[in-house]
Amino acid sequence: MQERKQDMTPETLVRFDMRAPDWGTPRHELYAAALDMATFADERGFTCLSLAEHHGMEDGYCPSSVTLAAAMAARTRRIELRLSAIVVPLHDPLRLAEELAVLDNLSAGRAALVAVGGYIEYEFDMFDKDFAKRGRAVEETVATLRAAWTGEPFLYRGRTVRVTPRPCNPHLPIYLGGASPVAARRAARLADGFIVHDPELHRIYMEEATRLGRKPKAENVIGGPAAIFVSRDPERTWHAIARHAVHEAESYARWQEPLNLTSAYRQVTTLEDIRAAGAIVVLTPEECVALGRQGIPLMLHPLIAGIDPQVGWETLELVADEVLPHLR
Repeated sequence: MQERKQDMTPETLVRFDMRAPDWGTPRHELYAAALDMATFADERGFTCLSLAEHHGMEDGYCPSSVTLAAAMAARTRRIELRLSAIVVPLHDPLRLAEELAVLDNLSAGRAALVAVGGYIEYEFDMFDKDFAKRGRAVEETVATLRAAWTGEPFLYRGRTVRVTPRPCNPHLPIYLGGASPVAARRAARLADGFIVHDPELHRIYMEEATRLGRKPKAENVIGGPAAIFVSRDPERTWHAIARHAVHEAESYARWQEPLNLTSAYRQVTTLEDIRAAGAIVVLTPEECVALGRQGIPLMLHPLIAGIDPQVGWETLELVADEVLPHLR
């Protein structure tokens, strides 16, 4: 994560996961819109593009966020490209080191990784990986990336290997994400920070990092809504996003609730459920300014579940024109 500017503007993150049910906008149109939105966010001073990844999902959830980030790197100049998150046990550690190093050079040092262990057993079966050993795989991957990015030969699984090129940023950030105390303590030991929605897990991370003599990063907690839309007519926008928002929330809850994972989402079936849950919100520009003034990151999700890109564009343009100028 890049150092926060002195003006203390809250993070403005634009999230893309590219999922699109068959009744949503055609996927090739969404990918084209995502690149245009990335360019806009870069030019208008947003802080981060947050790119998610899952595998084998019926709605086409992006399975290759590094590829998408590389395309966005070619269209942008300043904004951070955060892979948030990559299920690293599903990736070959050496190949991942190479891909991220190339991305970092393409973007002139703007890449950052959020590594997670994953929680969907189907994905592990798909890649013939051991779900029970995912925590160990995260630790091995982090160690491998650190060694690989020195550009020097190192010992990997009993053989000497070398990864080139080195990243443009010699300290390419590696954050960990997670939804359990074990993940929080692992991040305290190994990572540059812990990306988490739950303040209690963030407290565990902070306390463990301090106990270990490491300097924890207090700003990595993601408070507030998981997806923000901004509109001059919130009721109209609520009805435009309703079906898409239900799909988004229901999908995550179906994955996470059986495992009792901490999540921003819960099972919903109606627009009223979505509103009551609070994970997805529609705000006026003034309400969004008030949220940002509390220091809460503004997580925008302009293509949520295959929505018409015009709905997302309204949010991006209002944030750029009527929110950010009041927060700087």
